Amino acid sequence: MLWSASGGFAVLAVIAGLGERRRRRRRDPDSVGWVDWPTVQMLALIGLAVTVGLAIKS
Repeated sequence: MLWSASGGFAVLAVIAGLGERRRRRRRDPDSVGWVDWPTVQMLALIGLAVTVGLAIKS
């Protein structure tokens, strides 16, 4: 179960990274987006670290 959650967090972190890359490369950089991709990516990486640590411990 924890390894599945870890995989989900890893996928979410990659998607957030791609979203941030797309945001940086758009024509109008001042355009407001809906999602704060760096925050999503950081939270996903923290979740990944926690779930991997718990999965290894158990």
